[in-house]
Amino acid sequence: MKCYIEERTIELANYIIEHKSTVRETAKKFNISKSTVHKDITERLPKVNYALAQKARLVLDENKSERHIRGGLATKRKYSNLKKQQQEKIENK
Repeated sequence: MKCYIEERTIELANYIIEHKSTVRETAKKFNISKSTVHKDITERLPKVNYALAQKARLVLDENKSERHIRGGLATKRKYSNLKKQQQEKIENK
């Protein structure tokens, strides 16, 4: 594995652990794809630093278990905002 990939992998893991960040948030922060983040954390990191990989895995597993809750909250916000917009249109007429 090339040196810069190892460094990136460790940097991604540290970011995920420190910020309890999701794969999507991490990918956006580092301007790389979600696939790259996922591959770095799940496949490459255990070969580079197993202890760090375990810590990152805990955060990713926690995010995965909470994903359905976040999705529900996002949907609730979406429809709440739509309702507000419709009410504003009615009031402005």
